[in-house]
Order: sequence, then structure tokens, then C-alpha cells
Amino acid sequence: MRRPLHYLIYRVSLMLINLIFLSVYTSIAQAQKSSELSIDKIMDGQDFTGYWPENFFWSEDSKTIFFEWNKEGNAYSSWYKANISSGEVTKASKTDLETQDMDRAEYNQDKTLKAFAKGGDIYFSDLTKKTLIQITQTIDYETNPSFSSDNQYIIYQSGGNIYTWGIKTGITKQWSDFKNGKEPKDERKGSEQDEWLKQDQLQLFEVVRDREENSTARDEYRKSFQPERPKTIYNDGNSFRNISMSPDMAYITYSISERKGNAQNTEAMEFVNESGYSKSLRAREKVGGEESSETFYVYHLKKDTVFTIDTKEIDGIFDKPGFLKDYAKEGEEYKETYDAPRKVSFHGPVFSADGKAIVVVRAADNKDRWIMLLDAETGKLKLLDRQRDEAWIGGPGISGWNYSTGNMGWFPDNKTVWYQSEKTGYSHLYTVNTATGDKKQLTNGKYEVLDSELSADGKEFYLTTNEVHPGENHFYKMSANGKKTEKITDIPGSHQVKISPDGKQLAVKFSSSNKPWEMYYMPFEKGAQMKQLTNSTSEAFNAYSWRVPEIVTFKADDGAEVYARLYKPKNANSDQKAIIFVHGAGYLQNVHKWWSSYFREYMFHNFLVDNGYVVLDIDYRGSAGYGRDWRTGIYRHMGGKDLSDQVDGAKFLVEQHGVDKDKIGIYGGSYGGFITLMALFKNPGVFKAGAALRSVTDWAHYNHPYTANILNTPVQDSIAYKQSSPIYFAENLKDNLLMLHGMIDLNVHFQDIVRLSQRLIELEKENWELAVFPMEGHGFREASSWKDEYKRIFKLFEETLQ
Repeated sequence: MRRPLHYLIYRVSLMLINLIFLSVYTSIAQAQKSSELSIDKIMDGQDFTGYWPENFFWSEDSKTIFFEWNKEGNAYSSWYKANISSGEVTKASKTDLETQDMDRAEYNQDKTLKAFAKGGDIYFSDLTKKTLIQITQTIDYETNPSFSSDNQYIIYQSGGNIYTWGIKTGITKQWSDFKNGKEPKDERKGSEQDEWLKQDQLQLFEVVRDREENSTARDEYRKSFQPERPKTIYNDGNSFRNISMSPDMAYITYSISERKGNAQNTEAMEFVNESGYSKSLRAREKVGGEESSETFYVYHLKKDTVFTIDTKEIDGIFDKPGFLKDYAKEGEEYKETYDAPRKVSFHGPVFSADGKAIVVVRAADNKDRWIMLLDAETGKLKLLDRQRDEAWIGGPGISGWNYSTGNMGWFPDNKTVWYQSEKTGYSHLYTVNTATGDKKQLTNGKYEVLDSELSADGKEFYLTTNEVHPGENHFYKMSANGKKTEKITDIPGSHQVKISPDGKQLAVKFSSSNKPWEMYYMPFEKGAQMKQLTNSTSEAFNAYSWRVPEIVTFKADDGAEVYARLYKPKNANSDQKAIIFVHGAGYLQNVHKWWSSYFREYMFHNFLVDNGYVVLDIDYRGSAGYGRDWRTGIYRHMGGKDLSDQVDGAKFLVEQHGVDKDKIGIYGGSYGGFITLMALFKNPGVFKAGAALRSVTDWAHYNHPYTANILNTPVQDSIAYKQSSPIYFAENLKDNLLMLHGMIDLNVHFQDIVRLSQRLIELEKENWELAVFPMEGHGFREASSWKDEYKRIFKLFEETLQ
């Protein structure tokens, strides 16, 4: 029997639908089978991976390594101890920890005495006698213990004042009396008129004069029996900073930081909390507010005199930054200097054993860093080294912010100082003789000294550098003159090292690209084998074969060599889809051979590869690990070279890895979210879709310490802010944008994304979405939020990159 034509068409159509359904179902099933990962798993964070050990230190006898570890996955970490002779790891008891200095100890010069602060109290240990004494037990918080030059006293701080404890006498003495507020007026002193009347009375009447003289004599006699008290110093309602006492106990240094004018803080709203009421949260100020000014003082104890340190004589203190020339008015003469010295901050002092002091002075605009010798007898400063950068001072061991001295110290000769500088374009180690001013460079090359420490005897340095590869950190021992260097570690990855008190062994926290941090120990010998103490990863984590991303380089449009991590499926297609990940923080490194701080993203990239994506993770301009020029490559133009590096990365994927130019997405958080916005706004068509997490949308609304370094201030350098802020380019949005932001973000405020959203509404853009997270700040805490966020990101790419 012949079937009607329409029936045959129906049956054929039904068969095709079934085949298509079966094909789709099979593809999904195969994808699920090929990947043991899911977003739900990997966004559980360390509940999925296992918790790796954190803070660690040696016992004084060099037999035990203590570290924090949340082995059981509790709400908190516990202290553990590892016996290095047996390798046994057990929980540390309260008794075990009571006698430990927790790696906070200060030693005298020959390391026979030790002092440390713990729990707000001070402890003292005589290492030759193996005794330990708790010398304070108060409600006040005692901190910063150190030894006097003659080893007779422990100097410490409490309540913002300097105290000493006599090691032989047991006597506690207060040496300073710093008080908030204004000095009270002497009520005995009247007006000028009153003083005239008083003097007139004393001249006219003998009895009045006699009584006044007797009263004064009695007061002087009583005072002669009063104990010696420290000088009272008031801050006039400002703030004391950097209070220190010299080891020879001859003088005290301190700073007074004047409060800013009417500085206005922003606010964030917490809508979901235990109270049921909305709560206003105080947040930071915005960039460009009035900066506080700081004055540095020396209180000479024997002279009972306070010196004010004059900054006018500092070399270059009046110099203007170069960018101001861009705003010079035509026809007017441009001056290279200010009329008044620039505002500065003081850091230190760093004392020699015999009481000499070096201070680090940093310009408030962070264009200059001066290392100076302080003459406490006169209050004068002598220049040892000036570091000038028209962008901003920074780099490993130097500090990019006005918060610390950086790595530096004295040699035992009490004449030579060591420090780090980017003079060659990379952070390296230098020495300077404080008497002659002679300088010497100890390390050199196109690599970074990431950390440095001088041995107690001054004979060798302990360094961590990336000399082998920008993505590897290794530990070195170098002679104090820089002539002989030994590389101690050899496994590719990152080594966080602490030397045992006996100087014979190393405790090492180590990780590699696809293995989280674990605790190890090894003999302090070149090429010695590391022995693993902990196993932190979970069975679920170990069941998956985590990729070691390939580290590749490509050429940027300006010829620079850009490092990146490449994740690629084994059987990549000619029309491959791809994702570019942009790390946050700006000055951070993510192209390396150790376990990433972006470990959820690392796992997400493995998940993406399982689902057919190529992933590229770029250390763009501004990233850490590549020297000064790379660090400052974004000066005055964020969204310039840092963005073009992403665009060049997309071109690299298309030309060399078979990626379809119409199937590329981009995502990142914080600075990475900012770059994602700039990518879609300034380079439409390069990226089909972008997910911007906790993004800066307008740099004029970010904080001062970070932003003013890179873009100066909005009032001074409006050009830099307008060419660097996504909100000014939103009209160019053509591709698919997903924005995600926590509502109680006190770093990049929720206001940022709200302002951009309003801009997109006014521009009548339709291809964007905003997902908000009511209980999250800048760094998400809840697994449910992470899961929701990354499911939305994956959905965006799945729907737009096909």
C-alpha cells in the first residue's frame, strides 16, 4: 500500500529530529563523560581542592616546623607541628605554642638573646641559658621589642609610647609621653594686661614680693624630690607615626601626620544582614582628595631638645613631575620646580647596632624615594641614594606605596647599608657606604630580586629571584660582596623559604602549576632533595588530571614580548572557540609555574578546555615580574598597552592556534573586569562576548594610593583619567556584555557599576546584563555566589561563541 507523500515527509522529518536529538544528547553525554569537572565542584574552592598549609616557622631548637593548616575543613585553621627527623605531623597543643616566638623574634647582634611579642605581651629568652621570661602581662598591647646596644635593656612600645625593661634590674621605665590633643594652657598666666599688673604689684610691695619668692622656692624644693618623668609631647589633634628609640637610647624619633581637611568618605549599603535593617557601611575616600602632610622629629633625650627635620634641603624636593608640562598654558613660562617643597612621608628609621639611623623619605606624588642618613645630634639629613621615576617608584623589595622602607639594613660594620633599587630597570641589590657615599651593585641582569635578607654575621645574602625564568622563583645564597652565588632550590615552581635557627636546614612552602602549596624541608645545601611533610589535596581533586598550562610568548604590536599561559584541547578544530582571561590587581603575575592565587579560575580554565575552548591567560603590561618598564607601561593610560596586549593575544590565537576570530570571549575581575569593559568598548568586534567582574568603570572613583601613582589625580591630569576610564567609551558597545558585582564591595564600590549601568541605559544599549550579589564584597566568600557567577559566565560564552 502506497503512503501519501505528506506521510512520508512526516516520517522522514521525525527520523531527522530523532537523529538530531540523539546527536545532541550523545554530544552532551560525551562532554559530561570527558570532563570530571563541574562548576558546582570547582567553585566550592578549598572545600573541593583541600586546604593547604599557611603561616609557618621554626622552633628555636631547629627540630620542628610549625604551620597553620585546616586539614579537616573546619571553619578555622589549627596549628600543626612537623618533626623533621621522623617526618611525623601532628596537631600542636597550647603548651607547644606557649614557648614559641611565632617567627616574630628580634635578636641581639650575636644572637645570644631573643625578644618577641605575642598576644600583646613581651617575652625574653636567654639562648645560652635556655630560659624564657614573660616580662609584661597587661591589658595594654605591647609590641616591637628590640635590644639596646649594650644588651642591658629591651626597648618596646605600649599605648603609643616607648618603654624599656632592664634585663638585670627588672625595672620598667617609660621614656616618652606622647599625648593626643593640644597642650593645656598654663592657668597661672593671664593676659598681657594681667601680667603687667602682677609685675607692678611685685615692684611696689615688699610683702607681696617676699611671698612670691617663698612660694617659688617651696615649689622648686618639692620638685627636686619628684622622680624623673618623660617630656610630654602633644600632637595638636593630629596623628603620631613611626615612633622609635635608637639602640643607644640617646634619642626618640617620631612623625606627626596632619589630618586632611574635609575629606569625604563614600558609603556602601548592606541590604541583607542579621538585623533585618539596611545598614550603611563607611568606605574609602576617592582619588585626588587633599593629602595629609607629615613632619618628622628627633627628640634628643640628653639635651631634652626636639629637632624638626627640614625637608627643604633634600635634593630634588622642589621638582615637578614631567606630566605637568602637558598642561602648561601657551605663552606662559613653564617652571620646572614648585615654590614650596613637595609633601613627603618618612619611613624608618632603620638603626645600626651603635645607634646610627637611615630613613626613607618618599614624595607624596611617589616620583621620588630618598635613602638618607640621619644625624640625631643636629637633625640634619645626608643623601645616600635618590631614586626618581617620572611614572612612580615601585618594584620588588622597594614597595609601590608610601607604607614601608622596602628591603634594607645595616652591615655589622655599622657603616654600610644595603637596599634595593630599580636603577637598571630591574629591582637589584646595592650597598652604600654611609661615610664616603660609595655605592656598589651586587646583583645584575634582566631579572628581579624578589626578596632579600642579610645573614646575622653579615657574610652572605639570602635571595629569592626569578633569574631562571620570569615564572619561576628560586632561593639563592650569595656572598656579601656579590661575587659568589649558589642556587639552592631547583624544582620549577615557587619556593617560600625560612632558614632554621641553626642555619643548617630550610622549611619550604612549595607549589607547582597544577599542585597546590605543601610543606617541605631540606638541608641548606645546593640541589638538596626536598622532603614533603603534608598532603593537603582531597580525593576529589586528585581524581582529575590537572593540566600544566604551556607558557608561551607572542609579539605585541609595539614589538614587546608578552608572556602568557595557554590551555588547549588535544584535538583542537580549525574553527576553535577561545577565551582570554585577564588577571586582576594590575601589578600581579599569573603566568608562572606555581599554584595560582586565581585557583578557581585555573580550575575553570581546565573545565573550559574540557568543553572545547582554548584559553589564554596573559601577563599584560603593568604585570609583576618583568622589570620597571613593564611595571610602568600603563602610566597615564590604563586601557592602553595593557588592552592592546589582549587584542594582540586574540590575534596570536587566530594566526597560530586555529581559533575562529568570531569565537573569542574575554573575562576577568577587578582590574581584569576593567580591561574587559575597555576591550568591548574600545575594540568592538574583537571579542564576541565579555564578562566583567567587580570592575572599575571610572578611575576617578577609585582609591588614592593605587590610582594616583598611575594616573596622577583627576584635577591635575584629567587627560589620563578620561582616556583610561571605560565609562567614557560605553557608546561603542556592540558585543555581548555581562557585568557581575557585589553590593557591599568596599574596594571597587557598587556605585561604579551602577553609574555605568545608567550610562548604558541612556545610550539605549540592549546587549548587556548586570548580575548583583547582595551579600558579597570585592572578594566573594560564599560558594553559592561563586557558582552563580561562573554559571552565568559559562552560559554567556556557550550562547554567544557558537
